[in-house]
Amino acid sequence: MVTGNASVDNDGEHLQRSLSNRHIQLIAIGGAIGTGLFMGSGKTISVAGPSIVLVYSLIGVMLFFVMRAMGELLLHNLQYKSFQDFAADLLGPWAAFFSGWTYWLCWVVTGMADIVAVSNYWRFWVPSKNWSLVLAVGTLVVLFLLNLLTVRLFGELEFWFALIKVIAIIVLIVLGAVLLVVRFTEPGGARAGLTNLWTHGGFLPTGANGFLAGFQIAVFAYVGIELVGTAAAETHDPVRNLPKAINAVPVRVLVFYVAALTAIMCVTPWNSLDPGQSPFVTMFGLVGFGAAAAVMNFVVITAAASGANSGLYSTSRMLYGLAHKGMASDGFGRLTRNGVPAWGLFVTVVLVGSSLLLTLSQSIMEAFTLVTTVSAVLFIFIWGLILVSYLVYRHRFPQAHAASVYRMPLGRFTSWLVLAFFAFTLYVLTRQHDTLAALAVTPAWFIGLGIAWLFVRGRARHDDTIVGGERSLALAPAGPEPGAPEEIREAEDAEPPA
Repeated sequence: MVTGNASVDNDGEHLQRSLSNRHIQLIAIGGAIGTGLFMGSGKTISVAGPSIVLVYSLIGVMLFFVMRAMGELLLHNLQYKSFQDFAADLLGPWAAFFSGWTYWLCWVVTGMADIVAVSNYWRFWVPSKNWSLVLAVGTLVVLFLLNLLTVRLFGELEFWFALIKVIAIIVLIVLGAVLLVVRFTEPGGARAGLTNLWTHGGFLPTGANGFLAGFQIAVFAYVGIELVGTAAAETHDPVRNLPKAINAVPVRVLVFYVAALTAIMCVTPWNSLDPGQSPFVTMFGLVGFGAAAAVMNFVVITAAASGANSGLYSTSRMLYGLAHKGMASDGFGRLTRNGVPAWGLFVTVVLVGSSLLLTLSQSIMEAFTLVTTVSAVLFIFIWGLILVSYLVYRHRFPQAHAASVYRMPLGRFTSWLVLAFFAFTLYVLTRQHDTLAALAVTPAWFIGLGIAWLFVRGRARHDDTIVGGERSLALAPAGPEPGAPEEIREAEDAEPPA
């Protein structure tokens, strides 16, 4: 068990447990409020209408179960620094290789989407596309420099980024409620009211096809929700803080997604919103609050910068873990004097910045849709791998599940349910030509990883930063221990309360 303030490797370098409960709670909130909500919800509303709130709710429920599975596994062995570690122990070294590199690409692509969004938001204040690109690059450089300093500074950045997003959404919900009460009328004649949810073509105005088309950006909106688990290695008192952060996910989904989007569509009819713009900015602009629209644009820039910041953090830590498993260059496994994996940060910044080239040949929304679809597919793979790891854990270590202080509710049933939902979501992505094109290129990544694994597996090793753990799954026997009581042997079939 980790009892100190660090996870130490063989060379004395360590990832510090510098994040407090205040940090981890806001990181979890920031992970649940992404660029997909602030920028992408305009498109999802345009294709699904008011029914988009059901899409966000359904995805949020499914990902809550993913988080619960991950929470139980991380608390099973506090030496785990991320899901990459328990995937390696439970599924084998190949799982660490595939999950680590795929998660790295997930956040690189997500960072690309975020920086493309930052570029788009800067256009609110600068007339030239070239200037918006320069400002986007400047934003990325500032995040890189700040991440080089200390891990705690990352926590502070995410704390304030997330706090700004939370305050903005709460203000929007309150404003929407006020406008509903006073029956605000837009200059075009549309009046605020709950009836806007069903009088403009019905609650499902675009039918089943439109409802399903809303899944792509909605899935992307949740990417990063698992970041609370990725930060486990640098979280103080994870036994107390991780469950608190995960258990708050349903309330956050209800408030930040359902309530916020409902407020927007009650004030402004869904078919009046521009799919290419953030509905959060548009709403304030339509009701005549020009200054407020500028403030909201600052908020959405902050949200996108927060996503990019999370990407820099996550990818550098994944490369760090891969290096200590012999699956990446040793340079990625070295830390600065401040305990930061600098080379991982640098490589990520260069790749994320390259995405701005997409905006030179495509529209902002076309580029955004391309990278967000790829990101969504890759994240579904990661979330699915977490559930598969959990199912193997339940089969091999029923005694550990029975003794767990944070058991997943209806664990095996919900795991299979969510995996089926993910398969359905991938099918949905084949129904639209823009998402199908992005979906079609993702198999190339896994084929490339498979080939790379043939060359890497000979030097792959158990993570040398996981030492002295309370229990090591790699060394533990499979199944119940010999002579275990019958109730322990039967514990796998006993489901705990939620």
